[in-house]
Amino acid sequence: MKLREVIVVEGKDDTVAIKRAVDADTIETNGSAVNQATIEKIKRVQKTRGVIIFTDPDFPGEKIRKTIEQQVSGCKHAFLPKEAAIAKGGKGLGVEHAHPDAIREALKDAHMMQETITEEITQEDLITAGLIGGTGAKERREWLGKLLKIGYTNGKQLHKRLMMFQISKQEFAEALEVIRKEKTNE
Repeated sequence: MKLREVIVVEGKDDTVAIKRAVDADTIETNGSAVNQATIEKIKRVQKTRGVIIFTDPDFPGEKIRKTIEQQVSGCKHAFLPKEAAIAKGGKGLGVEHAHPDAIREALKDAHMMQETITEEITQEDLITAGLIGGTGAKERREWLGKLLKIGYTNGKQLHKRLMMFQISKQEFAEALEVIRKEKTNE
């Protein structure tokens, strides 16, 4: 699988993991304090080839994603579920620990955040669905993020993420139905 877009990752180990999974070029941020020279590289390549931001599913990874997103418009975002990014033995979390199949799947599902945002799903919908507050809300958000391929968010950020990716009421309802069915099968 050869990718035209350049993948933005956190470090050298992530680049190695990406190259095991796909034929693609990468830009490494070398940590969460993304410097201006790196931002300029990302801006330049975004204009000519496109960019996929693919950071670790943790706080520093989200910080990098937000920093780039604020300064470089039009990037696609790929998300890896936490369980796919856990190192063998449970010591470590990141893209570098993911199986090549999980990386390919995340990159295949990369999508762009929308510039103009319309609200299809309200905060009230999230509360009604048990995604904010209450027992099991975190687990339901994790599951929803996986099903919709938008990554995990806390309760405050879920509404924003759903709007940025323009998740429709129908997609949302279908994902909730899958969660509900799985819950009854436990």
